Amino acid sequence: MPVKPSDPKPLGITMGDASGIGPELVVRLFAKGLSYPAIVFGDAGQLQRTIHHLGFEQQLSVQILNHAGDSFADNSTPVVACHPDLPTDLSLGVANADAGAAAHAYLCAAIDAAMQHHIRGIVTAPLNKHAMQLAGITQPGHTEILAERSQTPHVAMMLANAELRVILCTIHVALAQVPELITFERVYRTIEFAHLACRQAGIQQPRIAVAGLNPHAGEDGQFGQEEITVISPAIQAAQQQGIQASGPWPGDTVFMQARQGQYDIVVAQYHDQGLIPVKYLGIDEGVNVTIGLPFIRTSVDHGTAFDIAGKGCADESSLRQAFELALTLSPANASPAQN
Repeated sequence: MPVKPSDPKPLGITMGDASGIGPELVVRLFAKGLSYPAIVFGDAGQLQRTIHHLGFEQQLSVQILNHAGDSFADNSTPVVACHPDLPTDLSLGVANADAGAAAHAYLCAAIDAAMQHHIRGIVTAPLNKHAMQLAGITQPGHTEILAERSQTPHVAMMLANAELRVILCTIHVALAQVPELITFERVYRTIEFAHLACRQAGIQQPRIAVAGLNPHAGEDGQFGQEEITVISPAIQAAQQQGIQASGPWPGDTVFMQARQGQYDIVVAQYHDQGLIPVKYLGIDEGVNVTIGLPFIRTSVDHGTAFDIAGKGCADESSLRQAFELALTLSPANASPAQN
């Protein structure tokens, strides 16, 4: 029975880089069953070849859609045609300009569909930054593309699993650049995003811990001034707005305290400070959420895994977690502006 345009809007799933494990993750997700309708922004031929390789031909069949708003059969794997077909002999496990350009196109098409209210939200399989660079794409990752394409001036990256939520002040920048980017405005805005993310997850009074930038959170200025001049004033400003934020806390203990239940989310100052604790707890269970967009976007918390691409051993657990979280965070019939 076809899914009609009047039915609840499907979730959109991007296939990611075709030379990595993205196609296998998507195929395994559909093969094991979905709790809600979804469409794929990807390459129909690559998905069909992956279905054959994994032995799911009796369970799955690809249906090509010309537009994200088209009807599709509820027992199909619907794929939106949004980029020229990839070569049938595409090499797996290596960065490839064709795959990089295609992955970028899939993401852009999904963003456009979300902005046009054709899909409920976006769930993304992994990109490869080097492959996109080979294709001439300058943005360093998903977050930057999402923000630019949707014309959203400020977004934040949150990583979450069953034990820990972490949101980042700075994302894909060199470590040497981080201190100059830790400004009052950025820290304050990230605290606001942390509050919003927890509220979206159903936490009415979020407890937000803010990590320091320097060892021991600066040790009263002995190891740096950012905690005194920037981070503490931002925390105090948030408190004045009724946000339950505290800190700055030493980065070597605050994540453990959050995992033990003292806090609902941790504001980390830079990429690895926040991502290492989440990924250490289990990379297959983590979910990446972009906060601040006019639609819901979740993603796997791992990369393209070129070392196992095409070997039939990829684990779709993180993609399934991202899919289910996207459903939790997005009202079924809401327009992007309502999310």
